[in-house]
Parts: sequence; structure tokens; C-alpha cells
Amino acid sequence: MAGKVTKDMGILEIAQNYPESIEVFQKYGLGCLGCAAARFENLEAGAKVHGFDPDQMVADINALIKD
Repeated sequence: MAGKVTKDMGILEIAQNYPESIEVFQKYGLGCLGCAAARFENLEAGAKVHGFDPDQMVADINALIKD
């Protein structure tokens, strides 16, 4: 699937469309994929709840998927 991840995208949507993104979620210590909130929460909300910069997470994910 072509395109870039944005902080407005759902967490599960990102993981399903870009499986390599799971590595970034793990890097930040987020168990988002098993969390019920991942079904409706976007990356920005999830990152902020856990005290992480959503823009940095997006940059990290997009760096992985561009290769």
C-alpha cells in the first residue's frame, strides 16, 4: 500500500497496512496493538497518552516504510 503514515491514522490501521510499524511501537514501549483503545485511537492520541511525541513516532515509522 502506497502512502505515508500520519498521526491522524488509527493505530490498528497503521499496524495492518504497515506491519514494519510494529517495530516502532515496540521501540517506544507501547503495547498498543493489544490495547482495546487501539481499535479507535489514532497515533497522536496514543502517543500523547503515553508521553511520546507523535511527530517523532510518525517520522520513525515513515523512515521504515520508505525503504
